[in-house]
Amino acid sequence: ASIWILYHPKVVGRENIPKKGPVVFAGNHTRWSDPPTLCAIVHGRQVHFLAKIELFRKGGLTTMITKGMGSIPVDRSKHDKGALDNAVNALKSGLSIGVFPEGTINRTDDITMPFKIGAVKMSHDANATLVPFVITGKYRLFRRGIQIEFLKPIENEDDLEKMNEKLRKAVSDGIVRNGGVQFERK
Repeated sequence: ASIWILYHPKVVGRENIPKKGPVVFAGNHTRWSDPPTLCAIVHGRQVHFLAKIELFRKGGLTTMITKGMGSIPVDRSKHDKGALDNAVNALKSGLSIGVFPEGTINRTDDITMPFKIGAVKMSHDANATLVPFVITGKYRLFRRGIQIEFLKPIENEDDLEKMNEKLRKAVSDGIVRNGGVQFERK
């Protein structure tokens, strides 16, 4: 509820979110507040985000929020097969997973950075619905500025590279169609 009060997000494409069954939500990453915002706006489903392991070790409010959201730790210093297995098992039990295929906040001038294969692999391996999303606009306290659009699901297929390219194209096209990501790059 506090996300709605703080940022007044505009949500488009709710009809693309399945009411039941495993779902992988995959999209662009603009700010640290993206995961709690997505968790708050996906009604009736808890979204378990893959989160860098450092957030679990940081302590304080950051660690409390990360753990409280049911996040799955990922060691980004290596190919973390354990994190992928944990996510696939969660999906097979009917849960929802959220992932940012770029692996981090995009601070480049490119619309998207290359997408890692994990989101489509999880979706394929768990026979989950893959729902792309796009975050555009700015997080503005107590005013509308941010928009989250859920796009049409992408069909699972055996060619994961092709599937990953479809995901990246859907997200990139959505960002462009919605006016781009507007935040200060560091």
